[in-house]
Amino acid sequence: MAQTEQLSRWRLILGSETEQSFTGMGGGALSQEELLMDGALSAIYGGPGEGFSGGSGPTGGRGPSSPVISKWLGDLRSLFDPEIVAVVQNDAIERKGLKQLLLEPELLEGLEPDLNLASTLLMLKDQIPKKSKESARKFIRKIVEEINKMLENDVRRAVTAALNRRAHSPLPSASAIDFPYTIRRNLQNYNPELKAVIPERVYFFDRSSKINRWHIILDIDQSGSMGQSIIYSSVLSCVLASMSAVKTSVVAFDTQIMDLTPLCADPVDLLFGFQMGGGTDIAKSIAYCQELVESPAKTLFFLISDLYEGGNRAALLRRVEELKASGVTVVVLLAIADGGKPFYDPETARRIAAMGIPCFACAPERLPELLERTLKGQSLEGLASQKG
Repeated sequence: MAQTEQLSRWRLILGSETEQSFTGMGGGALSQEELLMDGALSAIYGGPGEGFSGGSGPTGGRGPSSPVISKWLGDLRSLFDPEIVAVVQNDAIERKGLKQLLLEPELLEGLEPDLNLASTLLMLKDQIPKKSKESARKFIRKIVEEINKMLENDVRRAVTAALNRRAHSPLPSASAIDFPYTIRRNLQNYNPELKAVIPERVYFFDRSSKINRWHIILDIDQSGSMGQSIIYSSVLSCVLASMSAVKTSVVAFDTQIMDLTPLCADPVDLLFGFQMGGGTDIAKSIAYCQELVESPAKTLFFLISDLYEGGNRAALLRRVEELKASGVTVVVLLAIADGGKPFYDPETARRIAAMGIPCFACAPERLPELLERTLKGQSLEGLASQKG
């Protein structure tokens, strides 16, 4: 890399106040594209006098106008890769308090999909003006669709692979024919002239087995630290709820409890059902979920939380232990934030793990494998990105 190019890069990194120093070192003038980069970055990272209201003319009112921010977003997206755009967008919220990025429909449409921004948007959902609600849903849906692409097929495969599909019924029903199993059992009856298998016996899935199907309960903490975990959990919940092979219940809690199972038809509806930012009473929520258990041996209970208990921690530990002792399969998934880093109360996690209950932060892409192993009763050791 030429020295002048190196100097230009360092000048962009260190800001306009270093212009004179770099000129003295032999640095040339910034190109037109570099000037645009400098302006876009200075709006967020610049010193006093720099920002949305400085340098480009009056904006009116007390804060930056929507047209100014719209131009900034447009410059940002044209100059930088999406990963960098997402970082700068988040810094705009944190450093400049630009919540209007999330409350103006024309600005929402220009934002790069990002988990942190989606989490912030969900926390502000009750403040979103009516004119922006549809744009907000579209922004959230972009995130949901990306996660769904990553998880859906693998979740379906994992559940199908884990469950026993060989239970058959003598009662005939065309819609319940197990075609693969019927063909395999009748291959010896292949007729070369007809080029078809003539089955001696047709096998049907036993519909009564639904009574004994697995019940998956997701008990999801909706406190402020749970944004990314809530988004992943919602997509997972909706995929599971769409599968007839399992029964799915979704419970959200802070100091109050909400059963969100009726919203599982659409992950965006489910996400907007959460009320993020309240206190935490984990024990109270587990007590509610205990009432949902019908067949403990066929129940998988996920507690998805940072484990910072605002209520009675002794009660939380007792409830978890009761669930496990009853025969329920209990797994604790710790909160993830900041690009997948775990965030949790280490003491509570340690005490739960001491009961023999898996308690860890799991990378989202490994959730299907986690499901399959759990439903098969296999060890989860080695799955965690970090154990609790």
